[in-house]
Amino acid sequence: MTARQVAAMTRSKEVSCEEIATAALDRIQAVEPQIRAFITLMADQAIGRARDLDRRLASGENPGPLCGVPIALKDNLSLQGAETTCGSRILKGYVPPYNATAVDRLLAAGAIPIGKTNMDEFAMGSSTENSAFFPTRNPWNTACVPGGSSGGSAAAVASGQVPVALGSDTGGSIRQPAAFCGIAGLKPTYGRVSRYGLVAFASSLDQIGPIAREMGDIALLLGVIAGADPRDSTCAARPAPDYDAALRADVKGLRIGLPREMFGQAVQPAISTVTRRAIQVLEDAGAKIVEVSLPTLDYALPVYYILAPAEASSNLARYDGVEYGVRADRSQDTIGMYMTTRDQGFGNEVKQRILMGTYALSAGYYDAYYLKAQQVRTLVRRDFTRAFEECDILAGPTTPTPAFRIGQKVGDPMEMKLADILTIPANIAGIPALSIPCGQVDGLPVGLDLMARPFDEETLIRCGFTFESATHHHLQRPEISA
Repeated sequence: MTARQVAAMTRSKEVSCEEIATAALDRIQAVEPQIRAFITLMADQAIGRARDLDRRLASGENPGPLCGVPIALKDNLSLQGAETTCGSRILKGYVPPYNATAVDRLLAAGAIPIGKTNMDEFAMGSSTENSAFFPTRNPWNTACVPGGSSGGSAAAVASGQVPVALGSDTGGSIRQPAAFCGIAGLKPTYGRVSRYGLVAFASSLDQIGPIAREMGDIALLLGVIAGADPRDSTCAARPAPDYDAALRADVKGLRIGLPREMFGQAVQPAISTVTRRAIQVLEDAGAKIVEVSLPTLDYALPVYYILAPAEASSNLARYDGVEYGVRADRSQDTIGMYMTTRDQGFGNEVKQRILMGTYALSAGYYDAYYLKAQQVRTLVRRDFTRAFEECDILAGPTTPTPAFRIGQKVGDPMEMKLADILTIPANIAGIPALSIPCGQVDGLPVGLDLMARPFDEETLIRCGFTFESATHHHLQRPEISA
């Protein structure tokens, strides 16, 4: 069922919250050995919260729009009392004493956190193979990756373990796994959702967002978690609109721009064909298709791999074995303990990005790399601003290929990074972007990526809902033998 259906049934007392939580846990037990979406499962806490919600319902209280809905949380979102590792050995055993703002808002709406999902270590990766614990598998083909870094959240939703989940998107980490797993994922505008309690990777790029099977649940979750937060100075001081009002199948007169650069040589012809067929559905519904250009799009990837590692180098400096997480042998002197802790605690990908970022920020190289990347970032943003003068929505493929096989790109870091070449530009520009399932290639899902002006998530939801109403892709489910 969708989250909306679950909440309607619990509020009407057609089914109890405890029955819903138990059903979710039973499903997880049945399919999790094949998928491995969760790092931490919180069965006792979930049942306890479900019983509390049932007591509140019995007393006549309405716990909220997500009453009794099981939800999975990416393991970089702080949940009080639950281990939060960010997929890293260095945070093994860390239990945050507070909730992320997004988590607080889910709890206030009646949701039931069911577990923390697997991810690439500190959200650095495109396949969830960089997790320090184990790789997650794609429900459509368990020999393939689910995408990354929110691969656990996407796989949990796609395999029917939970109806909805939260992920984070720094360079495509919600949309790319959503595309690979055949579900919907939204990266809101930078500043639309508070980052308080999200463990930082690249602070000028990170954004929390919803993952679900259908647009109704995307709108529901975004409405719950969006809005101003005084605890996050980068969160926009503007209230969230009524996203439910955007759930209407109407794109008449909407101008959809096709950036020619997003259909380049890096994109497999079969992906391009499926994506263009999906865009034709929107044109048939009344949208107007226009060709546009984003001349600096090719620079977004190198800009990202200067800015994101530089910010990661600064953010990850706090993990030294002193305040929290794993600490190496205490018999060493302080500097030795720092070095050994970080060497043992961080994986190779994280070490590589810290080194890259530190180099880009170092004396003599700052102007040539970090400053230059910030200047090019401005040019990328200007290209998007100009494109939105000609259209209301930009559309293209979410990924250049379908999901690839586990281990296929591990030995080729550049090939792995190119998996995000189409999603990164939206993060660089700070605009909202939505991936929705639009077809299949070789039995694996393909995603349609839609981008809008800053803080115009409503148009994305309207466009996604129109496509969903005219097609059946969101209803397809992978066959998993429990």
